[in-house]
Amino acid sequence: MPKAIISCAITGAMHTPTMSEFLPLSPEQIAAEAIAAAEAGAAIVHLHARNPETGEPTSDPAIFSRFLPQIRDASDAVINITTGGSPQMSVAERLAGAAAFQPELASLNMGSMNFAIFPAAKRISDWKFPWEKPYVLDSDDFIFRNTFRDIAYILERLGSSGTKFEHECYDVGHLYNLAHFVDRGLVKPPFFVQLVFGILGGIGPDLRNLVFMKETADHLFGSENFQWSVLAAGRHQFPFTTQAALLGGNVRVGLEDSLFIERGALATSNAQQVTKMVRVLREMGIEPATPTEAREILGLKGADRVGF
Repeated sequence: MPKAIISCAITGAMHTPTMSEFLPLSPEQIAAEAIAAAEAGAAIVHLHARNPETGEPTSDPAIFSRFLPQIRDASDAVINITTGGSPQMSVAERLAGAAAFQPELASLNMGSMNFAIFPAAKRISDWKFPWEKPYVLDSDDFIFRNTFRDIAYILERLGSSGTKFEHECYDVGHLYNLAHFVDRGLVKPPFFVQLVFGILGGIGPDLRNLVFMKETADHLFGSENFQWSVLAAGRHQFPFTTQAALLGGNVRVGLEDSLFIERGALATSNAQQVTKMVRVLREMGIEPATPTEAREILGLKGADRVGF
């Protein structure tokens, strides 16, 4: 039976507490959500940290240290730590958690871009915390910095500890940026490409773009040299992940990417989205990969070689 790796992005940095009461904020909530997502069928959990008092994104390793060991001890899931942080953080801040804990896998954005969620502010009148409204509205002026120097620094800094990367590509140019680093020898097969759709500032959520991005990746890298996955923002989450699975790809869900389980209904947990994704896959004759299988497919160093 074909296998598909399910990643689950637990909390992210762009959604704010007012947008969903179910968004995990505290270390305890993040740990519980990650463990439940793994039990539901996620082979990989992708993790950001938040200030437990306000829900604001943070890169403080001390906050990461309050949930990473708990997830490790309760689950065999591959732990994937962000190097994206939030667009308002410096590269050094964004790297702090992954550099401290040397995970098996870390996300890596493959190019600078506009990254905006300001239209969401129109739907909210009362905010829970003072930081939220300006954070959302000011995203019309966010530039998510990922220069060639930044990317090389992250590849070298984390690659030396054996960490591999979820190469997040928000547009076709990001695939060419990745090809540049493959040519330089800083990225070696097998590598993991996450194709991202529906972010305001990136490639649009049109299914023909999914096919185009996958064909471009095959052309640049050779299909035998990489694994690929798809995530899509908001209401596009399940249509795009379903199409990716049909095309032989892997999938990512989670409250970082979409707060909803279906039209007009907030997801009550990350595990709820994972459970739905498992059901969709099995209806198509595809079995979710186990963490052990995901490690083998992606060529990861193993959970015994992390720094937590």
